[in-house]
Amino acid sequence: MSAVYSMTGFASLRGSAGNGLAFTLTMKSVNHRFLDLSFRLPSYFDGLEMQLRRLLKESLRRGHVDVTLQIERRAHTEVQLNSDLLSAYVKAFREGAEAHGIVSEPDLSAMLRIPGVMSAEAGVGGGDSSELEGSVVALVPLLVEKLNEVRRQEGESLVGELRASMLRLRAFSAEMGGLRNGVREAQFERLRARLTELTQGVVVSEERVLTEAAALAEKSDIEEEIVRLRTHVDRFVALLDEGGELGKRLDFLLQELNREANTMLSKTSGATGENSLRITELGLEMKAEIEKAREQVQNLE
Repeated sequence: MSAVYSMTGFASLRGSAGNGLAFTLTMKSVNHRFLDLSFRLPSYFDGLEMQLRRLLKESLRRGHVDVTLQIERRAHTEVQLNSDLLSAYVKAFREGAEAHGIVSEPDLSAMLRIPGVMSAEAGVGGGDSSELEGSVVALVPLLVEKLNEVRRQEGESLVGELRASMLRLRAFSAEMGGLRNGVREAQFERLRARLTELTQGVVVSEERVLTEAAALAEKSDIEEEIVRLRTHVDRFVALLDEGGELGKRLDFLLQELNREANTMLSKTSGATGENSLRITELGLEMKAEIEKAREQVQNLE
């Protein structure tokens, strides 16, 4: 059996590149129809995203994956003053003071706190940046392995829950199979009585009435749906045993299971009697179980 992976996982590793540089590389994944990569990297690592994207496409199949790189210590920090912006604020201050007859000079400390006037950008030199990029790329395989281990454990847990769901669906279908004969007989008698009532005053043979009633009762029988439901459940469990990338195939089977449950409810909605009520209850329980399984399958790769 191949491993089954969830699309939900988290992994983080710390690394270093010498010269007092250290970093933390983090990956967080959630479910998505396809592989969707999102990166949060420092602005001075222009070429790193392309390298990371290529590596991750080789290692992951589905899921929305957020990749974050945080530099914990940098070689130097540059403080930059936007002189033009500061001059514009000082000029506007003095013009406003003169217009209102106020004798005052601007507070430089307050001016420097205005957004955009000063900026502090921590960076690394060209050589340090190149070395750091290499260290980050070298750490990716180990981080992906760690992420996939978390996803594998989550996938194993989901497979166990899905197996339990299929066992419950099998039990529901087995109980339905035991109840359907009594329901069919009750429907036959109800339909025969109704046909007899409708044909009063018309010469119709009893044999014809019985034939029509039997045909109508057969149309409302759920044996075929029960058989198909069991077949889908068996196929679902076989895919779980097979492992691998299952999400889309299992989702399709759950759609088929839901269709059979809907048909059974539709066919038995007009029936009366204790057996019919129980079949309706079982049909509703089936739908709830299928919906629960669908939510779980959405997280499988």
